[in-house]
Order: sequence, then structure tokens, then C-alpha cells
Amino acid sequence: MFKKSLLAAAAMALAIGCAGFATAQDAAHPAHEGPSVSIPADQISFFNSGVKTEKGELQAGPAYGDLQHGRHGTFIHMPAGFVSPVHTHTEDYFAVVIMGIGANQLPGGKIIPLPAGSYWFQKGEEAHVTQCLSKEPCVFFIIQPGKFDYVPVQ
Repeated sequence: MFKKSLLAAAAMALAIGCAGFATAQDAAHPAHEGPSVSIPADQISFFNSGVKTEKGELQAGPAYGDLQHGRHGTFIHMPAGFVSPVHTHTEDYFAVVIMGIGANQLPGGKIIPLPAGSYWFQKGEEAHVTQCLSKEPCVFFIIQPGKFDYVPVQ
């Protein structure tokens, strides 16, 4: 009897929660990022970012949005052995390692190897270093709610 009552209460709570969620979605549809697209990896168009070290230059490959003006999802190609100078970004960003082994840490912080499939979050306006630890280039996918900027820390 207790299990039936508990199950009925859980079902009722779920139904009420879903009904409220559906009503909220119907009242105000979410803004969409644009048209649906599918882009094979070999067709991602990369361009030079202007961020360089002796190991090479970061390249950016847009997936959606416009990294120079607002919200975006962008592939970042980082040469093998690249270590960024200490820098910040105005906006927070989320990153996933697609290829290689990367790292992202506070200056002087512990380097945690992040192989393909790993994730990090970078708080905006926080000084950090990003690097490609592997002998092969790294590719990261970043999502940022505003434009991408790169602010060197003196």
C-alpha cells in the first residue's frame, strides 16, 4: 500500500512538473541559434586568430554564431606544444577537447592533462594558460555567450 501511494505521488509530481514546463515553453518559445547544419570535420574552415607563439598560431573554425561579435560555438586548432601566454577573456566559456591532449589552468597552477572527450569551464576575466600537451595538434570546441577576445596579462 505504501509503495503504491509513493508511486502515485511521484507520478502526480512528475505530471504537474511536466505540465508546468510545457506551459512555460508554450508561453515563450526559446530563441534559436539559427538554421540546423551538419559540417563534416574536413570542411570546417579555419582562419588565423593572431594569437602566436614560437610553436605556431591558434586557428579558429566557426561552427555557429560569430565569435567576433557575439554568442558562438567555435573549433580552436592549437599547434602541438603550444603554451599560451597568461591571458583573460571577457566572457566565460565552456570547452571540450576534440583531439590531442590539452590543459587549462591558472598561472602556476597544477597542469591536468585533458585527453579527447575532456571538458573545462573558464570563468571570464580570470587569468589562465591554455596549452596543447600532445605531440599532435589539439582541437578544442568552445561555446561562449559573447564575443571571443584575448586579453594578455602583463
